[in-house]
Amino acid sequence: MSPTVDRIRAVFADAGCTGWLHARRCDESAAEVSVGGHERVVIASVYKLLLFAAFCREVDHGRLDPGTRITVDPTECTPGPTGLAALHDPVTLSRRDLATSMMTVSDNAAADVLLGELGLAAVTDLVAELGLTATRVVGGTADQHRSLVRDTDTHTTAEAFAALADNDEAWTVSAYDPSYASATTPEEMTRFLRLLWSGTVLSRERTEFVRAVMSKQLWPHRIAAGFPHRGVLVAGKTGTIGVIRNEVAVIEFPGETSVAVAVFTRAARADPTLPVVDAAIGEAARIAVTELRRPR
Repeated sequence: MSPTVDRIRAVFADAGCTGWLHARRCDESAAEVSVGGHERVVIASVYKLLLFAAFCREVDHGRLDPGTRITVDPTECTPGPTGLAALHDPVTLSRRDLATSMMTVSDNAAADVLLGELGLAAVTDLVAELGLTATRVVGGTADQHRSLVRDTDTHTTAEAFAALADNDEAWTVSAYDPSYASATTPEEMTRFLRLLWSGTVLSRERTEFVRAVMSKQLWPHRIAAGFPHRGVLVAGKTGTIGVIRNEVAVIEFPGETSVAVAVFTRAARADPTLPVVDAAIGEAARIAVTELRRPR
């Protein structure tokens, strides 16, 4: 698959970013596309997918009631541009809806509330049981924000992100280093997605719930941009922090075997918005998935 790999590398180079990718079919096939697929990378908000699966497993085991209602005050929750943190008044919603908001709009506040409900051990136990030895979740979004404030010598999360966006500075914050931050490999993420889709991780009911929620993710600018076709399902989860832009997803063409793809990038520039890198994620995913498409 050298021509395919070369094309993907050229896409990343043209976008001004370093990229890592892995793709595989969601069956027993050994076929894969890998561009640094076994290298450890910063997971960013893609960790919410692991938290989501851990939540669903706790529900399957009867340890959590998904309908339990929780009240969240936006003034006291983890900052973020979407979800609960964007509201003005306290809101009450179920654990199940917290999980849905966490996945569909990458709601930081909902994720940290849900992590508090489960405990980090539920996530790390799931990772260990599935044999994802290179995957590690060290905390939630609030923990990440505290490390950014510390590493940038600022006072608030807003000041920390403003500092990271300065292209005249070359920050070496721990949030960019997979040795310190929550991390994984692209290959482990596609393996995880294949296990999720196969129904071996969760019950049938919860597996369908995961598929349905992931297919409603709001963001169309990364992997989904590579598949703007009627009838094609893209079920994914993005992750972004500073120069890090990621997404993992399962692509389903009608009548074909689903394909799991994971794309992780680190941009050369620190601009808060980099459409060219977002587009590169979609194009790289399109090239890899096209190589692996097969009828059922």
